[in-house]
Amino acid sequence: MLREVERMSTTETAEVLSVTEDAVKQRLHRAKAFIRERMDAHLGGSLSEAFSFHASRCDRVVAAVLARLGPGKPS
Repeated sequence: MLREVERMSTTETAEVLSVTEDAVKQRLHRAKAFIRERMDAHLGGSLSEAFSFHASRCDRVVAAVLARLGPGKPS
């Protein structure tokens, strides 16, 4: 919560919790894995389908943005 919601740095979070920065990183990694597992279980194993990456759509969006920017405009 401190890292993801309160937007604290790893160092700040470690100080507040009186743990090492490595412990903060490990706890955040485990929490994210837990949430992924719970979401996947809730969605009946179709998590990857629910949040699939649509490369072809992404390519079209990028091409449209670049076309609107035109040559010589800042990126």
